[in-house]
Amino acid sequence: MRQRNLKSLICKIIFFYSIFYGAMKIIAVVFRDAWPLPNLIMAIPFVIFAVVGGIMLKRDSYSWVYVGAGVIVISIVRYYEMQWLQQLHQYFS
Repeated sequence: MRQRNLKSLICKIIFFYSIFYGAMKIIAVVFRDAWPLPNLIMAIPFVIFAVVGGIMLKRDSYSWVYVGAGVIVISIVRYYEMQWLQQLHQYFS
């Protein structure tokens, strides 16, 4: 029982973080004149995590694979975000 609560808690954190990150990228593009294409490309993994997390939340079944993948992808994207944004901007310019 305790294991399930930890798994569901971490899944919900990843889900809400993904929604927040996607919303912040959209707000940055719309209101702050950020580079549209690179920022929207960087938001794709978080949109996927938000959709999958929403399905899991609706079904009330959580997965350690989602937790592991979420932690790894979020960590990597946040660490390399500025480099990748600049590279994508140069590529599309």
